[in-house]
Amino acid sequence: MSDPLPTVRMSQRQNEGCGIEQGSVGNGLLRVLRPEDFAALSPFLQRVPLELGSTLARAGERIDEICFPEAAVIGLIDVLESEQRLAIALSGREGFVGWPLVLGSDRWPHEAVVRAKQGTALKIRAVDLLAILDTHPLIRTVLLRYAMTLMTQMTRTIVSNLIHPVDRRTARWLLLYHDRIDGDEIAITHEELGLMLGVRRSTITDALHQLEGSGVLRGYRGRLMICDRGQLEALAGETYGFAEREYARLLISNPLQSERPFP
Repeated sequence: MSDPLPTVRMSQRQNEGCGIEQGSVGNGLLRVLRPEDFAALSPFLQRVPLELGSTLARAGERIDEICFPEAAVIGLIDVLESEQRLAIALSGREGFVGWPLVLGSDRWPHEAVVRAKQGTALKIRAVDLLAILDTHPLIRTVLLRYAMTLMTQMTRTIVSNLIHPVDRRTARWLLLYHDRIDGDEIAITHEELGLMLGVRRSTITDALHQLEGSGVLRGYRGRLMICDRGQLEALAGETYGFAEREYARLLISNPLQSERPFP
């Protein structure tokens, strides 16, 4: 069941300037870089729009560009030979899209789709990033550490799929979305949640009714309002929180005093 999505051409520039200031960026990884390392990247960074529903990467295609989201939620989706599409992880302003490149691959193993909200990203050509990494090894360290936390998120997705019923799996995905937006309202459809969990829409509807009945959230047309984050965390249990703590340990020297893990 293929989801026809428009493809974003990240060569469409929103900002032609070649000297983006580190203090102006909305991406957590770029903000934690040393000033001298960010200065090496800055001339090559271009700010581009991310439209809701746009595809940033398709499985099997060459990785030509990397992007650092400043807003928006990026769903990473595995595509099976049957064309069934299943979500494996979420990324956003805390990370970057293109982690396989720093692990030595030149191809996308998954799709990357803009979810929940539109926003902007800072993009860089893969060839430019690889050249900079050769002379600025601490940038590579930051990117590899993020890749590690993303893979940790994926392993907890596997665990959640193995041990939890749909309502608890839904609670975990909503927390992952909530971490990556401002406010408590998530723009998400039953179909999209079905993609996240690999279940039918009717199953998602039943799970959301359970959560709504317990006061965890309120549902509107195409939107969910998070009312009780603590209950969501209790439902997700140990499948939520470990990857987020690893991010704080590896990438944030002074963790924010916030209930959410990401800057």
